[in-house]
Amino acid sequence: MSIQSPSIAKGMVWCEVRRDAVRVAGADAETYLQGQCSQDVAAVGVGGSAWTFLLQPTGKVDVLARVTRLADGFVLDTDGGYGGALADRLRRFLLRTKATIEPLAWRCIAVRNPGPRLVTMGAAVIARADWHGRPGFDILGDTVEPPLGATRIEPPAYERLRVEAGWPAMGAELTADTIPAESGVVAEAASFTKGCYTGQELVARIDSRGGHVPRLLRHVRLTRPAKPGAALPVDGNDVGRLTSVAGTLALAYVSRAVEPPADTDLGTVEAIPGAAFTSAAAN
Repeated sequence: MSIQSPSIAKGMVWCEVRRDAVRVAGADAETYLQGQCSQDVAAVGVGGSAWTFLLQPTGKVDVLARVTRLADGFVLDTDGGYGGALADRLRRFLLRTKATIEPLAWRCIAVRNPGPRLVTMGAAVIARADWHGRPGFDILGDTVEPPLGATRIEPPAYERLRVEAGWPAMGAELTADTIPAESGVVAEAASFTKGCYTGQELVARIDSRGGHVPRLLRHVRLTRPAKPGAALPVDGNDVGRLTSVAGTLALAYVSRAVEPPADTDLGTVEAIPGAAFTSAAAN
C-alpha cells in the first residue's frame, strides 16, 4: 500500500530516497575524520551513527552528513546529489594520511516513526536518522528492503515530514553561505568537548556568544500559496526568505529580530520544536 497524502501518514512509514555515501578506511581513518568532522567521531561506537558537519576553513557549511562506524572503517552519507561534494571535501586535506575515500553506489530506504523492532533484510548500514527528536532510521546498502510492518509513502509525503520536523536539506537550507548555528542542528551535529577540527573557530565563537547570528531557520504557516525563494514581507520590509515548501507549511531563514509567533504577508512565523541554535540543548 502506498500513501500519497502526508496528512494520513500514520505509524511506521518508509520511502526510498536518494542518499550518497562514501567509505573511509585505513589506519588513519578515525584520526583524520576527527580533525575534519564537527562531531566527536572517536565517541561513535561500532554500529553507531551521528550527524556531522564538514566545514570550510571559514566555518561555513560544505556538507551536512552522517557518520557511521563499521568494524573496518566508516561510512559517511549525505543528501542525494552531494556525494561528490562530500568526497571532494574529505579528500581536500588527505595529504600524507593513511586513509582511503571510496564512493558507494548504495540505495537508501528512509524509515520514520519506527516501531520498537526494526526487521529488515539486506542492509549494510542501519543508521539513526532522528530529526529534532522525531525518531527515524535509514537503511543503506547495495540491496535494501523496507522493514516489516511499515507503510510506503511517496516522496512528497516524505518531504512534508522533513519540513514538519524542521530538518535542513542540502541545497535548500544548507549552502556554502550557511553558518551552522543558523540551521538549528548545531547541538545534534557538533561536539563542543572534542579537539580541534577544520572550521571550529567560527562555530565555537558563535556558541560562546549565545548563538547570535543574523538569521535563524523557522517554520512558516502559509496563508497563501508560495514557492521556495519567496520573500517574507512585514510592513513592506523583507525579513526572510522561504527555502522549502510542503503544502501550507514552509521553512525559511528569518531575521533574528522577528520573535515567533509573528505574522507576515505570507503567513505566521513559528519556532521549530526541538531546533537548537547553541550547544546548550546538548548539555
